Amino acid sequence: MKLGLLFPGQGSQFVGMGKDFYDSSDKAKEMFEIASEAIKTDFKKLMFEENDDINKTEYTQPAILLYSAIAYELFKDADFEYAFSLGHSLGEFSALYSAGAIDLADAVKLVHERGKLMNAAFSDKVGSMTVVLGLDDETIENVCKESGLKVWPANYNSDGQLVLAGLREDLEKLEPVLKEKGAKRVMLLNMSVASHCPLLESAAAPLKDLLNEYLKDEFKPVISNVSAKAYTTKSEALELLPVQLTKPVLYKHSIKNYENDTDLFVELGGKVLMGINRKVTKKKTLPVTDMASLEKVINTIVS
Repeated sequence: MKLGLLFPGQGSQFVGMGKDFYDSSDKAKEMFEIASEAIKTDFKKLMFEENDDINKTEYTQPAILLYSAIAYELFKDADFEYAFSLGHSLGEFSALYSAGAIDLADAVKLVHERGKLMNAAFSDKVGSMTVVLGLDDETIENVCKESGLKVWPANYNSDGQLVLAGLREDLEKLEPVLKEKGAKRVMLLNMSVASHCPLLESAAAPLKDLLNEYLKDEFKPVISNVSAKAYTTKSEALELLPVQLTKPVLYKHSIKNYENDTDLFVELGGKVLMGINRKVTKKKTLPVTDMASLEKVINTIVS
């Protein structure tokens, strides 16, 4: 059976994420220690206890990556082969870890710094993101272009679901226009950073420097959010990942491009992409979020 590995992005975090893995696995405990040492943060407190930091992007990003990395390592112990790794937004960095492009400590440091760079880009403005349901891509794209506002398509998740990014005040102005065009729902998200749009331009060059420091020269195939195509080298990553900050995530395009290369998608560290995939592909997606779901996925594959 051919497998495609999926890794969720920001918005999938929750208090208690990874606790069952931690309680059940010495490997998980070791990975928590590695992550905690990497950025001098108590990841058990961050991920298991109520706190303000879990929703701050410089901590959200490494927490989600760690959760996905542990799910991957425990799944990998079952010795399955996979065709590619595909992450959504931040998840592309978890995918890089699974592909052998970066060590865990360096991956945690990288996305922690990525989060800080993204915050810094919005030190003098308020960004946000808006989910638009029930309109085709072209209509939304035209609304953005014709508005003259600082708003852009950011996540092409599925037909009828597109996420916009931009200045919060401009996204608020766009809501009635989108509803007038026939949008079934327009939801402004509770966030202050707008991902995957030109407002993050200032973060691109510093991120490239970090990538150059941490990434290995070659690795297994990872699907780029920017191109919806696979890449396997550091030189390609240095071109694609900095502009991933400012370009939209081509998630549905990526699934369509590679669904024939896999018999089953496995989402490691979340269930968000499983929900999106129901609208994108007929191929099944199974989540690994704890030891019980890990066992269920393994049994499904071997049966």
